[in-house]
Amino acid sequence: MKAAVFAGPGKLELRDIEKPVAGPGELVLKVGANTVCGTDGRILRGEKSAGIDIGVVLGHEIAGYVDDIGDGVEGFNNGDLVGVLPTVPCLECFYCVRGSEHLCTNSQIFGYRINGGLAEYVRIPAEAMTRGGIFRAAPHLTPAEVALAEPLGCVLNGADNYRTEVGDTVLIQGAGPIGLLHAQVNRLLGAHQIIVSDPSPERRAVAESMGATHTINPLEVEPAEAVRELTEGRGADVVIICIGRGELVNQALAAARKGGRVNAFAGFSKGSLAEFDPNLIHYGELVVTGASNAGRASHEKALQLIGAGLIDVASLHTHTFALDGVVAGIEFAQSGEGIKVAIVPGA
Repeated sequence: MKAAVFAGPGKLELRDIEKPVAGPGELVLKVGANTVCGTDGRILRGEKSAGIDIGVVLGHEIAGYVDDIGDGVEGFNNGDLVGVLPTVPCLECFYCVRGSEHLCTNSQIFGYRINGGLAEYVRIPAEAMTRGGIFRAAPHLTPAEVALAEPLGCVLNGADNYRTEVGDTVLIQGAGPIGLLHAQVNRLLGAHQIIVSDPSPERRAVAESMGATHTINPLEVEPAEAVRELTEGRGADVVIICIGRGELVNQALAAARKGGRVNAFAGFSKGSLAEFDPNLIHYGELVVTGASNAGRASHEKALQLIGAGLIDVASLHTHTFALDGVVAGIEFAQSGEGIKVAIVPGA
């Protein structure tokens, strides 16, 4: 089968490798779609390689159809549409035992240590099956929609940290796929005002269609000032950083009201630093949190929200590339022209 193999920092090669077979307790999926994440772009640019085995098949936003069922596997049938939680937690470390399995220190990750979804087929090892990260999806969904449960699950995990309350004002920095998912989730959580900041007029228009009550161009308007004008001078109850740029950190702190919550959701390049005024945290009594990955409950909830039509991920899927064009697809995803790219074998 064809597969996109990590050949070292900044190197991705399309190779012919052996098609997997389901052993005891395993599944093999025929990949329906693997959506492209910002992390994939960082890998392709050579900015991220830590923890990724050379020779592994990349891709962690995976959906596919059951193609081969190993002995002892129950609850799945050939042809079932399946979503995959990419992180396989150990369930034994300090964090797993305390209910934070998404922070597992001994996890195995599809596309990092386990062959991922940028291939024609993907094997689901027994550990992933027994630890409950493989979910049957609603059959009316497309594979791309099911794959997008992965970033949505991460957004739901972030929302558990920043804790939007009914009536809140929320500022979202960035109207990429992640910012647009945060906008929709905050709409469901009952936010009164959802303000999305992004320099792209096209993406601001999409944000408005997905629940944003206001959008601003940060190149023309200072976000903190714009937020205060909408909140009687207070600032936002919640600010979510959805772009990994250090200068946005102080901007986020400045836009939050006293006692507000700021969430550093975006991943930042290794070694990057941010300058900020610590007095904004001190005098404002701000609560600053991060967000990393998602656990099984968040991924399952994401699939339920998508299946019920409560979160629109179909509109985020704007472009499709065949597996033969995987490098072009990842590069296009970083261009900002589309929103979310899906790699679909045979497309």
